[in-house]
Amino acid sequence: MKKLEDGVKELFTSENYQNYLRTMSKFHHYSFNNTLLIALQKPDATLVAGYGAWQQKFHRQVKKGEHGITVIAPVPVKEKDLKDRDPADPALSGDQDEKIHMFFRPATVFDISQTEGEPLPSIGVDELTGSAEGYQSFMEAMAALSPVPIRFDEIEGGAKGYYHTAYKEIVIQKDMSEAQTMKTCVHEVSHAILHDRDHMKAEGLTKDRYTKEVEAESVAFAVCAHFMLDTSDYSFPYIAGWSSSVDMKELKASMDTIRKTAGEIIESVEVELEKQVEAPELSAEKPSVLAALSKEKEQLKAEKAPLETVKAELIADRPHRMTAGKEAVL
Repeated sequence: MKKLEDGVKELFTSENYQNYLRTMSKFHHYSFNNTLLIALQKPDATLVAGYGAWQQKFHRQVKKGEHGITVIAPVPVKEKDLKDRDPADPALSGDQDEKIHMFFRPATVFDISQTEGEPLPSIGVDELTGSAEGYQSFMEAMAALSPVPIRFDEIEGGAKGYYHTAYKEIVIQKDMSEAQTMKTCVHEVSHAILHDRDHMKAEGLTKDRYTKEVEAESVAFAVCAHFMLDTSDYSFPYIAGWSSSVDMKELKASMDTIRKTAGEIIESVEVELEKQVEAPELSAEKPSVLAALSKEKEQLKAEKAPLETVKAELIADRPHRMTAGKEAVL
């Protein structure tokens, strides 16, 4: 536990934090503690399992001389089984009044790079979205999981996008590179999921601006890293200052929120992408998100909608938008 506590303290520098997020993107099913333990011991790990699991489930063997990665494993024990245990056993620290007791023990796992044997099957989703060819599919998947509509527009002031908590919509700067559009989209969807004003009020949550930005940007980094999008332009120069301004309980709560949200987005995107891979004819027949937006824009032009009037209203309403809750972005 001492190593874990020291690791938490050392985590919050820009470089260390990015390494942690990369590890977390691969192991989003793991707890914050185990993700951090893996990152500290083998930051280049990509897939871990126990010695027996590699043999029995994957038909692979741990290479001779490899050192394992220590994690914390839950051990459920029925109350009747406790009678046969040594009372001095340090694992017996749970609530003795429950029928099922949950204890935790150190466990050893190994990364796939430390094993050899049969190759693992690949579904090819990572390769699909890590390239320009996957842009359309990725954006459609994000639109499907977003809790609010996504649209493209000119945004004044240099912002690449924002989530408007009053209007319940995400706006992304149009004509950006595909990679930047994908990153911005994940960032803003994260805001919409985590920081919607009504949702936070209902949950009794309060978060300052820095916490919101750390959470949204961290989720975006982890999701992009998982799908092999370029993350070289990400930086977290403010992470050390932010981490020192909150207590350990809040810190771990935010880290767990980031892990869970990134995991949910990754899994939802993968489900949508797998549907498209399995039924490409259906995906081809379905109009894309961007195509639908373009068609709608052309229809408005054809109908000679009073766009200038709408624009004037938006400009006049800008002070309200700034105060009513634009969750800004990258």
